[in-house]
Amino acid sequence: MSETVLHIIGGGLAGSEAAWQAAQAGVKVVVHEMRPVRKTDAHVTDHLAELVCSNSFRSDDAENNAVGLLHAELRDAQSLIMACADTHQVPAGGALAVDREGFSAAVTQALEAHENITIERQEVTQIPADWQHVIIATGPLTSPALSEAIGDMTGRDKLAFFDAIAPIIYHDSIDLDICWYQSRYDKGAPGSDGKDYINCPMDEAQYNAFLDALIASDTADFKQWEADTPYFNGCLPIEVMAARGRETLRHGPMKPRGLTNAHQPDIKPYAVVQLRQDNALGTLFNMVGFQTKLKYGAQTDVFKLIPGLENARFARLGGLHRNTFLNSPTLLDTELRLKNAPNIRFAGQITGVEGYVESTTIGLLASRFAVAQILGTPINAPPATTAFGALLAHITVNAEASSFQPMNVNFGLMPVLGDLPPPIGEDGKRLRGKARMQGKKIARQQAFTSRARQDFKNWLAS
Repeated sequence: MSETVLHIIGGGLAGSEAAWQAAQAGVKVVVHEMRPVRKTDAHVTDHLAELVCSNSFRSDDAENNAVGLLHAELRDAQSLIMACADTHQVPAGGALAVDREGFSAAVTQALEAHENITIERQEVTQIPADWQHVIIATGPLTSPALSEAIGDMTGRDKLAFFDAIAPIIYHDSIDLDICWYQSRYDKGAPGSDGKDYINCPMDEAQYNAFLDALIASDTADFKQWEADTPYFNGCLPIEVMAARGRETLRHGPMKPRGLTNAHQPDIKPYAVVQLRQDNALGTLFNMVGFQTKLKYGAQTDVFKLIPGLENARFARLGGLHRNTFLNSPTLLDTELRLKNAPNIRFAGQITGVEGYVESTTIGLLASRFAVAQILGTPINAPPATTAFGALLAHITVNAEASSFQPMNVNFGLMPVLGDLPPPIGEDGKRLRGKARMQGKKIARQQAFTSRARQDFKNWLAS
Protein backbone atom coordinates (compact mmCIF):
# COMPACT_ATOMS: atom_id res chain seq x y z
CA MET A 1 0.00 0.00 0.00
CA SER A 2 1.28 3.43 -0.97
CA GLU A 3 1.49 6.09 1.73
CA THR A 4 1.42 8.88 -0.87
CA VAL A 5 -1.85 10.79 -0.54
CA LEU A 6 -4.15 11.59 -3.44
CA HIS A 7 -6.12 14.78 -2.74
CA ILE A 8 -9.50 14.94 -4.50
CA ILE A 9 -11.30 18.28 -4.42
CA GLY A 10 -15.05 17.86 -4.88
CA GLY A 11 -17.36 15.08 -3.77
CA GLY A 12 -19.69 14.92 -6.76
CA LEU A 13 -20.01 12.00 -9.14
CA ALA A 14 -16.51 12.36 -10.61
CA GLY A 15 -14.81 12.99 -7.28
CA SER A 16 -16.63 10.13 -5.57
CA GLU A 17 -15.76 7.68 -8.34
CA ALA A 18 -12.14 8.87 -8.38
CA ALA A 19 -11.87 8.36 -4.62
CA TRP A 20 -13.33 4.85 -4.81
CA GLN A 21 -11.08 3.71 -7.65
CA ALA A 22 -7.91 4.97 -5.95
CA ALA A 23 -8.85 3.58 -2.55
CA GLN A 24 -9.65 0.19 -4.04
CA ALA A 25 -6.17 0.21 -5.59
CA GLY A 26 -4.61 0.76 -2.16
CA VAL A 27 -3.89 4.48 -2.38
CA LYS A 28 -4.66 6.78 0.54
CA VAL A 29 -7.26 9.37 -0.45
CA VAL A 30 -8.46 12.62 1.09
CA VAL A 31 -11.74 13.93 -0.35
CA HIS A 32 -12.23 17.66 0.19
CA GLU A 33 -15.94 18.57 -0.02
CA MET A 34 -16.99 22.10 0.91
CA ARG A 35 -20.63 21.28 1.68
CA PRO A 36 -22.15 21.90 4.21
CA VAL A 37 -19.52 24.46 5.31
CA ARG A 38 -20.15 26.33 2.07
CA LYS A 39 -23.36 25.62 0.17
CA THR A 40 -24.12 26.00 -3.54
CA ASP A 41 -27.13 27.44 -5.36
CA ALA A 42 -28.22 24.01 -6.59
CA HIS A 43 -27.46 21.34 -3.96
CA VAL A 44 -30.01 20.61 -1.23
CA THR A 45 -28.27 17.89 0.88
CA ASP A 46 -24.83 17.26 2.36
CA HIS A 47 -24.51 13.89 0.60
CA LEU A 48 -21.67 13.11 -1.76
CA ALA A 49 -22.64 12.42 -5.40
CA GLU A 50 -25.88 14.40 -5.04
CA LEU A 51 -27.84 14.50 -8.30
CA VAL A 52 -28.78 18.11 -8.97
CA CYS A 53 -30.58 18.36 -12.31
CA SER A 54 -32.26 15.01 -12.96
CA ASN A 55 -32.46 11.52 -11.53
CA SER A 56 -31.87 9.88 -14.92
CA PHE A 57 -28.62 8.34 -16.15
CA ARG A 58 -30.34 8.11 -19.57
CA SER A 59 -30.43 5.07 -21.87
CA ASP A 60 -29.27 1.73 -20.46
CA ASP A 61 -29.21 0.05 -23.90
CA ALA A 62 -25.60 -1.11 -24.28
CA GLU A 63 -26.20 -2.62 -27.70
CA ASN A 64 -27.67 0.33 -29.58
CA ASN A 65 -26.88 3.48 -27.60
CA ALA A 66 -23.61 5.24 -26.79
CA VAL A 67 -24.78 6.19 -23.28
CA GLY A 68 -25.83 2.60 -22.60
CA LEU A 69 -22.41 1.49 -23.85
CA LEU A 70 -20.79 3.85 -21.35
CA HIS A 71 -22.93 2.29 -18.60
CA ALA A 72 -21.62 -1.15 -19.57
CA GLU A 73 -17.99 -0.01 -19.59
CA LEU A 74 -18.38 1.59 -16.18
CA ARG A 75 -19.86 -1.60 -14.79
CA ASP A 76 -16.99 -3.60 -16.28
CA ALA A 77 -14.57 -1.21 -14.54
CA GLN A 78 -16.21 -1.82 -11.13
CA SER A 79 -17.68 1.67 -10.88
CA LEU A 80 -19.10 2.59 -7.47
CA ILE A 81 -21.47 5.11 -9.05
CA MET A 82 -23.00 2.50 -11.36
CA ALA A 83 -23.24 -0.09 -8.58
CA CYS A 84 -25.19 2.35 -6.39
CA ALA A 85 -27.33 3.45 -9.35
CA ASP A 86 -28.26 -0.17 -10.12
CA THR A 87 -29.12 -0.80 -6.47
CA HIS A 88 -31.39 2.27 -6.26
CA GLN A 89 -32.99 2.07 -9.71
CA VAL A 90 -36.56 3.29 -10.22
CA PRO A 91 -38.82 2.61 -13.26
CA ALA A 92 -37.90 4.73 -16.30
CA GLY A 93 -38.57 2.69 -19.43
CA GLY A 94 -35.33 1.86 -21.20
CA ALA A 95 -33.45 4.45 -19.16
CA LEU A 96 -31.58 4.04 -15.87
CA ALA A 97 -33.12 6.38 -13.31
CA VAL A 98 -32.53 6.32 -9.58
CA ASP A 99 -34.01 7.28 -6.25
CA ARG A 100 -31.72 10.26 -5.85
CA GLU A 101 -31.76 10.28 -2.02
CA GLY A 102 -31.04 6.57 -1.69
CA PHE A 103 -28.39 6.72 -4.39
CA SER A 104 -26.34 9.56 -2.93
CA ALA A 105 -26.70 8.20 0.60
CA ALA A 106 -25.30 4.85 -0.59
CA VAL A 107 -22.31 6.50 -2.28
CA THR A 108 -21.62 8.58 0.83
CA GLN A 109 -21.83 5.53 3.11
CA ALA A 110 -19.47 3.50 0.91
CA LEU A 111 -16.82 6.24 0.86
CA GLU A 112 -17.12 7.02 4.56
CA ALA A 113 -16.66 3.33 5.39
CA HIS A 114 -13.56 2.77 3.24
CA GLU A 115 -10.36 2.44 5.27
CA ASN A 116 -8.29 4.30 2.67
CA ILE A 117 -10.57 7.34 2.41
CA THR A 118 -10.73 10.41 4.63
CA ILE A 119 -13.44 13.00 3.98
CA GLU A 120 -12.71 16.59 5.00
CA ARG A 121 -15.63 19.02 4.94
CA GLN A 122 -13.95 22.28 4.06
CA GLU A 123 -13.61 24.70 1.17
CA VAL A 124 -10.34 24.55 -0.73
CA THR A 125 -9.46 27.96 -2.14
CA GLN A 126 -5.84 27.31 -3.17
CA ILE A 127 -3.82 24.20 -4.01
CA PRO A 128 -1.14 23.79 -1.30
CA ALA A 129 2.39 23.50 -2.66
CA ASP A 130 3.02 20.23 -0.80
CA TRP A 131 0.10 18.37 -2.44
CA GLN A 132 1.96 16.13 -4.89
CA HIS A 133 -1.09 14.47 -6.45
CA VAL A 134 -4.36 16.37 -6.91
CA ILE A 135 -7.61 15.77 -8.81
CA ILE A 136 -9.91 18.78 -9.11
CA ALA A 137 -13.45 17.47 -9.61
CA THR A 138 -15.43 20.45 -8.39
CA GLY A 139 -17.80 20.37 -11.33
CA PRO A 140 -19.66 23.26 -12.89
CA LEU A 141 -20.45 24.73 -9.45
CA THR A 142 -16.83 25.40 -8.52
CA SER A 143 -16.66 28.00 -5.74
CA PRO A 144 -15.67 31.55 -6.74
CA ALA A 145 -12.41 31.43 -4.77
CA LEU A 146 -11.26 28.15 -6.31
CA SER A 147 -12.40 29.35 -9.74
CA GLU A 148 -10.08 32.32 -9.32
CA ALA A 149 -7.23 29.99 -8.34
CA ILE A 150 -7.89 27.78 -11.37
CA GLY A 151 -7.91 30.87 -13.55
CA ASP A 152 -4.54 31.84 -12.18
CA MET A 153 -3.18 28.36 -12.91
CA THR A 154 -4.56 28.07 -16.42
CA GLY A 155 -3.83 31.61 -17.54
CA ARG A 156 -6.84 31.38 -19.88
CA ASP A 157 -10.50 32.30 -19.71
CA LYS A 158 -12.88 29.57 -18.62
CA LEU A 159 -16.01 28.68 -20.52
CA ALA A 160 -19.25 29.54 -18.75
CA PHE A 161 -22.66 28.05 -19.50
CA PHE A 162 -26.04 27.85 -17.82
CA ASP A 163 -27.78 24.69 -16.64
CA ALA A 164 -31.43 24.64 -15.65
CA ILE A 165 -33.24 22.32 -13.23
CA ALA A 166 -36.67 20.73 -13.78
CA PRO A 167 -39.48 20.86 -11.18
CA ILE A 168 -40.54 17.83 -9.09
CA ILE A 169 -44.22 17.10 -8.36
CA TYR A 170 -45.91 15.12 -5.59
CA HIS A 171 -47.53 12.03 -7.09
CA ASP A 172 -50.76 12.34 -5.09
CA SER A 173 -51.44 15.76 -6.65
CA ILE A 174 -51.48 14.39 -10.22
CA ASP A 175 -54.95 13.75 -11.70
CA LEU A 176 -54.83 10.17 -13.03
CA ASP A 177 -58.35 10.51 -14.41
CA ILE A 178 -56.70 12.67 -17.06
CA CYS A 179 -53.13 11.33 -17.11
CA TRP A 180 -52.09 7.72 -17.70
CA TYR A 181 -49.09 5.42 -17.20
CA GLN A 182 -47.16 4.37 -20.32
CA SER A 183 -43.60 4.24 -21.64
CA ARG A 184 -43.10 5.45 -25.19
CA TYR A 185 -43.92 2.61 -27.59
CA ASP A 186 -44.55 0.52 -24.41
CA LYS A 187 -40.81 -0.03 -24.07
CA GLY A 188 -40.15 -0.42 -20.36
CA ALA A 189 -37.10 -1.41 -18.40
CA PRO A 190 -36.37 -5.15 -18.25
CA GLY A 191 -39.04 -6.79 -16.12
CA SER A 192 -41.34 -3.76 -16.15
CA ASP A 193 -44.86 -3.56 -17.59
CA GLY A 194 -44.00 -0.79 -20.06
CA LYS A 195 -45.75 1.84 -17.93
CA ASP A 196 -42.86 3.73 -16.40
CA TYR A 197 -43.99 7.31 -17.09
CA ILE A 198 -47.07 9.37 -16.28
CA ASN A 199 -48.32 11.14 -19.40
CA CYS A 200 -50.29 14.40 -19.44
CA PRO A 201 -52.12 14.91 -22.79
CA MET A 202 -52.86 18.15 -24.61
CA ASP A 203 -55.07 18.90 -27.59
CA GLU A 204 -54.07 21.61 -30.04
CA ALA A 205 -55.92 24.42 -28.26
CA GLN A 206 -54.46 23.45 -24.87
CA TYR A 207 -50.97 23.27 -26.33
CA ASN A 208 -51.22 26.72 -27.91
CA ALA A 209 -52.62 28.26 -24.71
CA PHE A 210 -49.82 26.67 -22.69
CA LEU A 211 -47.21 27.88 -25.18
CA ASP A 212 -48.51 31.46 -25.12
CA ALA A 213 -48.47 31.53 -21.31
CA LEU A 214 -44.99 30.01 -21.20
CA ILE A 215 -43.48 32.55 -23.59
CA ALA A 216 -45.17 35.48 -21.84
CA SER A 217 -44.12 34.47 -18.31
CA ASP A 218 -41.55 36.16 -16.10
CA THR A 219 -38.08 34.64 -16.14
CA ALA A 220 -35.36 34.90 -13.54
CA ASP A 221 -33.35 38.09 -13.85
CA PHE A 222 -29.80 37.79 -15.13
CA LYS A 223 -26.96 39.30 -13.17
CA GLN A 224 -24.48 41.50 -14.97
CA TRP A 225 -21.90 38.71 -15.35
CA GLU A 226 -24.53 36.38 -16.80
CA ALA A 227 -25.61 38.56 -19.70
CA ASP A 228 -23.47 36.99 -22.43
CA THR A 229 -23.16 33.47 -21.03
CA PRO A 230 -24.54 30.85 -23.45
CA TYR A 231 -26.72 27.83 -22.66
CA PHE A 232 -25.61 24.26 -23.16
CA ASN A 233 -27.94 22.93 -25.87
CA GLY A 234 -28.45 19.63 -24.07
CA CYS A 235 -30.11 21.35 -21.10
CA LEU A 236 -32.08 24.27 -22.54
CA PRO A 237 -34.80 25.87 -20.41
CA ILE A 238 -38.26 24.95 -21.67
CA GLU A 239 -39.17 28.59 -22.32
CA VAL A 240 -36.02 29.11 -24.42
CA MET A 241 -36.99 26.12 -26.58
CA ALA A 242 -40.56 27.46 -26.87
CA ALA A 243 -39.31 30.82 -28.12
CA ARG A 244 -37.50 29.09 -31.01
CA GLY A 245 -40.75 28.15 -32.72
CA ARG A 246 -44.25 26.94 -31.95
CA GLU A 247 -43.51 23.37 -33.02
CA THR A 248 -40.18 23.04 -31.17
CA LEU A 249 -41.64 21.51 -28.00
CA ARG A 250 -43.96 19.17 -29.93
CA HIS A 251 -40.91 17.71 -31.63
CA GLY A 252 -38.85 17.78 -28.43
CA PRO A 253 -39.80 17.01 -24.81
CA MET A 254 -43.55 17.21 -25.56
CA LYS A 255 -43.62 14.91 -28.59
CA PRO A 256 -46.69 12.61 -28.61
CA ARG A 257 -45.15 9.81 -30.68
CA GLY A 258 -45.44 6.27 -29.33
CA LEU A 259 -48.12 7.18 -26.77
CA THR A 260 -51.83 6.28 -26.66
CA ASN A 261 -54.17 7.99 -24.21
CA ALA A 262 -55.61 5.19 -22.05
CA HIS A 263 -58.68 7.33 -21.30
CA GLN A 264 -59.32 8.27 -24.96
CA PRO A 265 -57.52 5.69 -27.12
CA ASP A 266 -59.23 6.87 -30.32
CA ILE A 267 -58.00 10.46 -29.98
CA LYS A 268 -54.28 11.02 -30.58
CA PRO A 269 -52.79 13.65 -28.25
CA TYR A 270 -51.43 16.76 -29.95
CA ALA A 271 -48.68 17.02 -27.34
CA VAL A 272 -47.72 15.16 -24.17
CA VAL A 273 -45.86 16.16 -21.00
CA GLN A 274 -44.10 13.16 -19.41
CA LEU A 275 -43.40 12.73 -15.70
CA ARG A 276 -40.71 10.31 -14.55
CA GLN A 277 -40.53 8.67 -11.11
CA ASP A 278 -37.93 10.42 -8.97
CA ASN A 279 -37.72 8.26 -5.84
CA ALA A 280 -38.10 4.62 -4.84
CA LEU A 281 -41.37 5.24 -3.00
CA GLY A 282 -43.00 6.60 -6.14
CA THR A 283 -44.16 9.69 -4.25
CA LEU A 284 -42.19 12.17 -6.39
CA PHE A 285 -42.16 12.64 -10.18
CA ASN A 286 -40.05 15.08 -12.21
CA MET A 287 -41.14 16.88 -15.36
CA VAL A 288 -39.06 15.36 -18.16
CA GLY A 289 -37.29 17.99 -20.26
CA PHE A 290 -38.89 20.86 -18.31
CA GLN A 291 -35.74 22.62 -17.11
CA THR A 292 -36.67 26.22 -16.51
CA LYS A 293 -35.50 29.66 -15.43
CA LEU A 294 -39.04 30.96 -14.84
CA LYS A 295 -39.67 32.78 -11.58
CA TYR A 296 -41.28 30.53 -8.98
CA GLY A 297 -44.72 32.16 -9.16
CA ALA A 298 -44.74 31.91 -12.94
CA GLN A 299 -43.80 28.22 -12.79
CA THR A 300 -46.76 27.26 -10.64
CA ASP A 301 -49.16 29.34 -12.77
CA VAL A 302 -47.95 28.03 -16.13
CA PHE A 303 -47.36 24.38 -15.26
CA LYS A 304 -50.82 24.09 -13.70
CA LEU A 305 -52.22 24.77 -17.18
CA ILE A 306 -51.04 21.26 -18.14
CA PRO A 307 -54.02 18.85 -18.10
CA GLY A 308 -53.82 16.65 -15.04
CA LEU A 309 -51.58 19.08 -13.16
CA GLU A 310 -54.22 21.68 -12.31
CA ASN A 311 -53.84 20.87 -8.61
CA ALA A 312 -50.16 19.91 -8.70
CA ARG A 313 -48.05 20.44 -5.59
CA PHE A 314 -44.35 20.98 -6.18
CA ALA A 315 -41.71 19.37 -3.99
CA ARG A 316 -39.11 21.47 -5.82
CA LEU A 317 -39.43 24.18 -8.43
CA GLY A 318 -37.03 24.65 -11.32
CA GLY A 319 -34.00 26.89 -11.23
CA LEU A 320 -30.94 28.13 -13.05
CA HIS A 321 -27.27 28.01 -12.15
CA ARG A 322 -24.03 28.92 -13.83
CA ASN A 323 -21.67 26.18 -14.99
CA THR A 324 -17.94 26.59 -15.57
CA PHE A 325 -15.78 24.48 -17.90
CA LEU A 326 -12.12 24.48 -18.85
CA ASN A 327 -10.94 24.76 -22.41
CA SER A 328 -9.59 21.25 -21.97
CA PRO A 329 -8.06 20.69 -25.45
CA THR A 330 -5.80 23.65 -24.76
CA LEU A 331 -5.11 23.12 -21.07
CA LEU A 332 -5.01 19.36 -20.39
CA ASP A 333 -2.72 16.58 -21.61
CA THR A 334 -3.91 13.08 -22.50
CA GLU A 335 -3.59 12.01 -18.84
CA LEU A 336 -5.95 14.82 -17.77
CA ARG A 337 -3.05 16.75 -16.20
CA LEU A 338 -2.80 20.51 -16.34
CA LYS A 339 0.01 21.08 -18.81
CA ASN A 340 1.69 23.80 -16.78
CA ALA A 341 1.13 22.04 -13.42
CA PRO A 342 1.32 18.27 -14.05
CA ASN A 343 0.71 17.34 -10.41
CA ILE A 344 -2.89 18.52 -10.90
CA ARG A 345 -5.50 16.58 -12.83
CA PHE A 346 -9.05 17.60 -13.63
CA ALA A 347 -12.10 15.35 -13.76
CA GLY A 348 -15.83 15.49 -14.33
CA GLN A 349 -17.94 18.23 -15.85
CA ILE A 350 -15.31 20.92 -15.37
CA THR A 351 -13.35 19.19 -18.17
CA GLY A 352 -16.17 19.76 -20.66
CA VAL A 353 -18.04 16.47 -20.62
CA GLU A 354 -21.78 16.74 -20.07
CA GLY A 355 -23.86 14.20 -18.19
CA TYR A 356 -23.72 12.07 -15.08
CA VAL A 357 -22.06 9.01 -16.55
CA GLU A 358 -19.66 11.04 -18.67
CA SER A 359 -18.51 12.92 -15.56
CA THR A 360 -18.16 9.64 -13.66
CA THR A 361 -16.06 8.20 -16.49
CA ILE A 362 -13.57 11.05 -16.50
CA GLY A 363 -13.34 10.81 -12.70
CA LEU A 364 -12.55 7.11 -13.00
CA LEU A 365 -9.89 7.71 -15.66
CA ALA A 366 -8.24 10.59 -13.78
CA SER A 367 -8.05 8.36 -10.72
CA ARG A 368 -6.55 5.42 -12.59
CA PHE A 369 -3.96 7.68 -14.21
CA ALA A 370 -3.06 9.17 -10.81
CA VAL A 371 -2.86 5.72 -9.21
CA ALA A 372 -0.55 4.47 -11.95
CA GLN A 373 1.71 7.47 -11.44
CA ILE A 374 1.74 7.02 -7.64
CA LEU A 375 2.43 3.28 -7.82
CA GLY A 376 4.92 3.57 -10.67
CA THR A 377 2.99 1.34 -13.03
CA PRO A 378 2.47 1.97 -16.77
CA ILE A 379 -0.27 4.40 -17.76
CA ASN A 380 -2.39 2.84 -20.44
CA ALA A 381 -5.20 4.97 -21.91
CA PRO A 382 -8.35 3.21 -23.18
CA PRO A 383 -8.56 2.90 -26.98
CA ALA A 384 -10.55 5.57 -28.82
CA THR A 385 -12.85 2.85 -30.14
CA THR A 386 -14.35 2.56 -26.63
CA ALA A 387 -16.76 5.02 -25.02
CA PHE A 388 -14.13 5.75 -22.35
CA GLY A 389 -11.43 6.41 -24.91
CA ALA A 390 -13.66 8.44 -27.20
CA LEU A 391 -14.59 10.85 -24.40
CA LEU A 392 -10.99 11.19 -23.26
CA ALA A 393 -9.72 11.82 -26.78
CA HIS A 394 -12.44 14.36 -27.46
CA ILE A 395 -11.70 16.62 -24.50
CA THR A 396 -7.92 16.37 -24.76
CA VAL A 397 -6.96 16.21 -28.44
CA ASN A 398 -9.85 15.84 -30.88
CA ALA A 399 -12.16 18.77 -30.10
CA GLU A 400 -11.65 22.13 -31.77
CA ALA A 401 -10.37 24.40 -28.99
CA SER A 402 -11.79 27.60 -30.50
CA SER A 403 -15.37 26.29 -30.40
CA PHE A 404 -15.11 23.81 -27.50
CA GLN A 405 -18.32 23.30 -25.52
CA PRO A 406 -19.76 20.54 -23.28
CA MET A 407 -20.37 17.23 -25.02
CA ASN A 408 -22.28 14.05 -24.21
CA VAL A 409 -20.91 10.70 -25.31
CA ASN A 410 -22.01 9.72 -28.83
CA PHE A 411 -20.88 7.48 -31.66
CA GLY A 412 -19.62 10.51 -33.58
CA LEU A 413 -16.69 10.73 -31.15
CA MET A 414 -15.46 7.27 -32.15
CA PRO A 415 -13.26 6.31 -35.12
CA VAL A 416 -15.27 5.55 -38.24
CA LEU A 417 -16.28 2.02 -39.11
CA GLY A 418 -15.42 0.18 -42.28
CA ASP A 419 -18.08 -0.70 -44.84
CA LEU A 420 -20.89 -2.75 -43.35
CA PRO A 421 -22.77 -5.47 -45.25
CA PRO A 422 -26.23 -4.45 -46.52
CA PRO A 423 -29.02 -5.11 -43.99
CA ILE A 424 -30.94 -8.35 -44.56
CA GLY A 425 -34.57 -8.99 -43.57
CA GLU A 426 -35.96 -12.07 -41.86
CA ASP A 427 -36.70 -13.55 -45.29
CA GLY A 428 -33.00 -13.41 -46.19
CA LYS A 429 -33.49 -10.63 -48.75
CA ARG A 430 -31.96 -7.16 -48.72
CA LEU A 431 -34.11 -4.52 -47.06
CA ARG A 432 -35.40 -1.61 -49.14
CA GLY A 433 -36.63 1.93 -48.50
CA LYS A 434 -37.23 3.01 -44.91
CA ALA A 435 -36.59 -0.50 -43.62
CA ARG A 436 -33.16 -0.41 -45.27
CA MET A 437 -32.27 2.93 -43.65
CA GLN A 438 -33.43 1.71 -40.25
CA GLY A 439 -31.52 -1.53 -40.71
CA LYS A 440 -28.35 0.37 -41.60
CA LYS A 441 -28.74 2.56 -38.52
CA ILE A 442 -29.14 -0.42 -36.19
CA ALA A 443 -26.25 -2.29 -37.82
CA ARG A 444 -24.02 0.77 -37.45
CA GLN A 445 -24.90 1.23 -33.77
CA GLN A 446 -24.31 -2.42 -33.00
CA ALA A 447 -21.03 -2.45 -34.89
CA PHE A 448 -19.81 0.47 -32.75
CA THR A 449 -20.89 -1.17 -29.48
CA SER A 450 -19.61 -4.64 -30.40
CA ARG A 451 -16.17 -3.27 -31.30
CA ALA A 452 -16.12 -1.12 -28.16
CA ARG A 453 -17.07 -3.91 -25.76
CA GLN A 454 -14.32 -6.19 -27.04
CA ASP A 455 -11.69 -3.45 -27.10
CA PHE A 456 -12.66 -2.35 -23.61
CA LYS A 457 -12.34 -5.87 -22.19
CA ASN A 458 -8.91 -6.14 -23.81
CA TRP A 459 -7.91 -2.81 -22.25
CA LEU A 460 -9.03 -3.91 -18.78
CA ALA A 461 -7.12 -7.16 -19.15
CA SER A 462 -3.97 -5.25 -20.09
